[in-house]
Amino acid sequence: MSKPSNPDPAAGAPLPGAAERAAQARRRFLTGIAQVGAAGAVAATASGTARAAWGGSTLQDALGSFFQDHYQRMDRDEIQAALQRIERKVQRQHGVPITCEDTPPLPDTVFGYALNISKCKGYRDCVEACVQENNQGRDSQVQYIRVLQMDKGTMNLETSEHYYDPATVPVEGKFYMPVQCMQCDNPPCVKACPTQATWKEPDGIVVIDYDWCIGCRYCMTACPYWARHFNWTEPKIPAAELNPRTNYLGNRPRPKGVVEKCHFCTQRTRKGRQPACQEACPTGARVFGNLLDPASEIRYILENKTVFRLKEDLGTEPKFWYYTDDVAAPR
Repeated sequence: MSKPSNPDPAAGAPLPGAAERAAQARRRFLTGIAQVGAAGAVAATASGTARAAWGGSTLQDALGSFFQDHYQRMDRDEIQAALQRIERKVQRQHGVPITCEDTPPLPDTVFGYALNISKCKGYRDCVEACVQENNQGRDSQVQYIRVLQMDKGTMNLETSEHYYDPATVPVEGKFYMPVQCMQCDNPPCVKACPTQATWKEPDGIVVIDYDWCIGCRYCMTACPYWARHFNWTEPKIPAAELNPRTNYLGNRPRPKGVVEKCHFCTQRTRKGRQPACQEACPTGARVFGNLLDPASEIRYILENKTVFRLKEDLGTEPKFWYYTDDVAAPR
């Protein structure tokens, strides 16, 4: 679902209806309260009591966050204000200046991923790169990518090893299959969310508005790929390791009590770059690109290789394919 464009009478767009005018009036009223409240709190901030009372934030930021609308309903000014609040919050919590952007989907683009199982050696460089790029908590063990160690000749995910730790990899008689969010075209997680905090964007990426996630974890139950992860603790990221280039629907630091997952590195891919996991893979097992581009490498693979998708019979239509250089794919 794409974000609706903002009404612009000067450009010939229709004027907002009664419900929208009421919502705009409410937002202006709340903005006024925040501004007045912030002005009244100036004297108290000198002693630090106001920030302590509002969780280390200013009264204006606290009220702004409390009354923040859903991402898809915010206008440009509201989104810009939200981005600035995020930047100030991260600065307070981590002591690191960041930039947080709202990068829209690229036109005529639907992203897809393909992974060559015969090239994956189980090094987990992709996992480490994803953790660092996407500001995942170092103490929480939240990792968007899980590399499964499998017995050759089987595709039984239930018997796969998630936490293998041999002296060296690859192990004789094993193969490796990374699993992450499949960015389904028919995502069951979206249907399960009671607050519409997650949805599919026009470029095929399933995203999350972390400020509207209530942590009910219904989406985790609905996901057949174990691709969503709950933040049980306040994520801890060393200041020197925090990635300062962030995106609202991507790698901005998340709070405790929300669900998060892979988002195809929106902060990179929507600017024409590759995901961090793809760049980090030392064996060239990962191929990422635009499914609508007939000249792209991923289209070549889909048209010329024997590919398969996990749990395809569920009708989720994942946009993540596997293939192999071997004569037959593992079954």
